[in-house]
Amino acid sequence: MPAVTVENPLTLPRVSAAADAVARPVLAVTTAPGGFEGEGFPVRRAFAGINYQYLDPFIMMDQMGEVEYAAGEAKGTPWHPHRGFETVTYLIDGTFIHQDSNGGGGTIQNGDTQWMTAGSGLLHIEAPPEALVMAGGLFHGLQLWVNLPAADKMMDPRYQDIRGGQVQLLTSHDGGALLRVIAGELDGHEGPGITHTPITMIHATLRPGAEVTLPWREDFNGLAYVLAGRGSVGTDRRPVHTGQTAVFGDGASITVRADETQDAHTPDLEVVLLGGRPIREPMAHYGPFVMNSQAELKQAFEDFQAGRLGTVPVPHV
Repeated sequence: MPAVTVENPLTLPRVSAAADAVARPVLAVTTAPGGFEGEGFPVRRAFAGINYQYLDPFIMMDQMGEVEYAAGEAKGTPWHPHRGFETVTYLIDGTFIHQDSNGGGGTIQNGDTQWMTAGSGLLHIEAPPEALVMAGGLFHGLQLWVNLPAADKMMDPRYQDIRGGQVQLLTSHDGGALLRVIAGELDGHEGPGITHTPITMIHATLRPGAEVTLPWREDFNGLAYVLAGRGSVGTDRRPVHTGQTAVFGDGASITVRADETQDAHTPDLEVVLLGGRPIREPMAHYGPFVMNSQAELKQAFEDFQAGRLGTVPVPHV
């Protein structure tokens, strides 16, 4: 799990919560069920079973892989529409090529993030490169969906390609945790992702036995998803492991700790920390459309069927 790393975290700015910060309690720990997405690549549904009041403004998150493809096995998604929200694809291992009906797109790999604001709508495709299809290889990433408020749902689509080297790197007070701030801010340190809905997204790597207590905005919710490894969350050390999501209650700090002994497959605890300001608006969600009412959802389907969300580009011969 390379993502972006440094040889000596102690060279990085250090963050920690104030001693008197109110610790957020752990309300629940859920286990993600497995499934398949797109043309058949394996995913874990990170938010399955969590009440939306604790997720808002996040809609869903899939952990894609981790999978070691044999030759000819790598898969992507066919052309599909989106409207009314943002997709965040964070690639930890491997390579993905993306393209849209507006002419946007590019390639993301090892630690890169593709942030797509679907807004008023477009068609989109994600696929592995030919080399990965032909030879096989490791593939691992996340796709997060972030809701847009009603005022922004019909904005013009936009892309942000965030390279791994652009993320804000931080560490804990003792250097035991590497914190990659992809979007939002942590203790005054800003990540590169520009968000319409205020959120924070962090990929944290904790060495065995390391603990980190981070300041957390009190107007944000708090979620921790375990990509790999074993550890605990909260001051009462609620156990968590790969594929589990911890839901935090109100407070001003979040605590995560790595077990002294990790699985043979992963040397460290790998966690994605998410927080966002709830939108608190009605949500009508079906498939690739996230709107505020059933009428808007019906309009999105009609616009897609009429080609008003774009058409699939004709490939160059």
